[in-house]
Amino acid sequence: MNFGNQNKRCLIALVLGCMVFCSVTSSSAKQAAEIELTAEGKQIRQTYIEMLNKLSAEVVQSLPAEAFPTQAAFEQARAAVSSLSKPGEDAGPKAHQEFQKQKAIVETRALQSARAVLADSDSVLSDASLDGKLMRIAILRHGTPEGLAEFAQQGQQEKALLDRLLADEPLMKQMLLAGGANGGEYGEAMQVYTAILDASERAREPGVLQNLALGTALHQPWLSGKERGSVNGIIFTDNENPDGQVSRYLHYEKAFLAGELDPAFENFNAWECRFITNDPYTNEELTWARQMLRNFRPDHITNVNHSWRYVGLVKSDLPYCSTTHDESLGTSQQQALALGGVCGRRAFFGRFITRAFGIPARRSTQSGHAAMNFWTPDGWVVRLGAWWSMNWCGPQCGLDFYLDSQARDFPEQYMRVVRAQWIGDALGEEDVNLRQYGRGGGFWNGLAFYHKRVVVDDANSEQAAADAELASLTEEEARLLGESDKILGVAEIKEIEIPEEDKSIIVAEDGTIIVPAVACTSPKNNNDKVTFLRSWDEGMQIHYQRLGERPEILRYSIEAPKAGKYEVSTLVTTVSTGMNAIFRVNRRELVDVKLPYSKGMWTQSEPQVINLREGRNSIMVTFRAPNRGVSIKQFELKPVQ
Repeated sequence: MNFGNQNKRCLIALVLGCMVFCSVTSSSAKQAAEIELTAEGKQIRQTYIEMLNKLSAEVVQSLPAEAFPTQAAFEQARAAVSSLSKPGEDAGPKAHQEFQKQKAIVETRALQSARAVLADSDSVLSDASLDGKLMRIAILRHGTPEGLAEFAQQGQQEKALLDRLLADEPLMKQMLLAGGANGGEYGEAMQVYTAILDASERAREPGVLQNLALGTALHQPWLSGKERGSVNGIIFTDNENPDGQVSRYLHYEKAFLAGELDPAFENFNAWECRFITNDPYTNEELTWARQMLRNFRPDHITNVNHSWRYVGLVKSDLPYCSTTHDESLGTSQQQALALGGVCGRRAFFGRFITRAFGIPARRSTQSGHAAMNFWTPDGWVVRLGAWWSMNWCGPQCGLDFYLDSQARDFPEQYMRVVRAQWIGDALGEEDVNLRQYGRGGGFWNGLAFYHKRVVVDDANSEQAAADAELASLTEEEARLLGESDKILGVAEIKEIEIPEEDKSIIVAEDGTIIVPAVACTSPKNNNDKVTFLRSWDEGMQIHYQRLGERPEILRYSIEAPKAGKYEVSTLVTTVSTGMNAIFRVNRRELVDVKLPYSKGMWTQSEPQVINLREGRNSIMVTFRAPNRGVSIKQFELKPVQ
């Protein structure tokens, strides 16, 4: 756009006013069936329209009078990228190779031209003097005067919430940098945020809890039937949480203060926090998840490979099989772990268990498949499915989200990105197409996208080996990997140090023998079926895995103070039904011990009677194949009186 002289600026401002009004009324017409404004609501809408037009005109007056010298080249380069058309799957290898060759050429040119125009626009993008106006424009445009008026007409309190937001520049900035209100619903976001602040003094203090309060408010409530996704308020398809936003926030505040969340939680910003509380399961289920994993598989909590921390439970203990339901087994996620299921159930559980520990996660929809994305210290990753180029969430493609997440690691540069987006809003530009990775949109929005590309490119970010391997898979290969139990790049089995005190067998005064599970004479350390684990509370435990090449026998040598009958029971935690331990005593006596379905809680099995001789006894323990995972803390042998 060539801004010309002062007269041209005034003309553009007038045209812009009409353009903004038309875009607003067009959006309103699309939602007419949903929204019915009262007379007061129509007056409020008109006030917002006039505010938007006035602010936009003032911004136009402050922009450079002429187009940047490098602008035309940049727009031509972007047009060349948009003109490329990916061949169909049946086009043949030569057509796909030629497409990839041309794509690399035109994208390189686009990045080069973006660098040139970014240098020309440096003074504009580094100038914060217009931010107050630009932020109000972004909220008015993406909230729309119609949508904001719909909220404000409900009463004075609702109108006051929006007035407060539009007068609070630090809050506007924090909201917009955190991705904006879901679907542009800034009134609802303010309502939730205010309610959380009323319920928690800690949420009013700078830090992660204030970030959590704001992220929770921005990302919810869920907006069924509304599709106003944009860079300033993307609609993420998911389910409404059953406990409400305030209760969900308070749940995480309590868990954080109790030390139950991942250590990384305390450093999350508001944008990251919005992907923690948006879970469709109850607070009770989240509490259960943390306790279950601490008991059943504490190694998944402390896994040094953060890209499989928590979610590794899906691979190890939630098998891919037909999805069935049995309400007698407990809540939906207890059923999932007990029964297994197809890709959707596994992905839902993966997001659930990750969020339960305060780690951001989101859905990853793929053709005929469901996967997940989640945060790690090395960046967001895809798990249980294909790489970013093959997934999407709501209106946003995976690559767009991944690029945005990487660019956010550079706050100073990212501020220039959002400032370019805000200028595009002031000019009434269309947003870049979120699904088509940088295509479409006006000059400033396109520049914002390529600014992110340049920032990430300049950071020389090297893809992790696991990501590179995953990115090389076809969609079908990745789908099959997601449905399997295999983990790419899994480390070799390592030995663990087992303190002698944790292996001590204790004989009580009444003759009861307490045998720690790790006191076995064989195996002596980890193998592909048996894992020796440090318990979350104290001591150690053994996990007999669902996976592994062959059954394993746990062998124990026990000194009984006297011969006779003993009741044997086992302190175990299980997450599925139908588990039996087989005890073989002194190579002669076989006893089946039915293990309880404990839903991941430590539970003592029902005692069974065995015979011990005075002195040394040999006890072998194994589990019927095919078995599900079970964690064992200790065995108790109590004399029968």
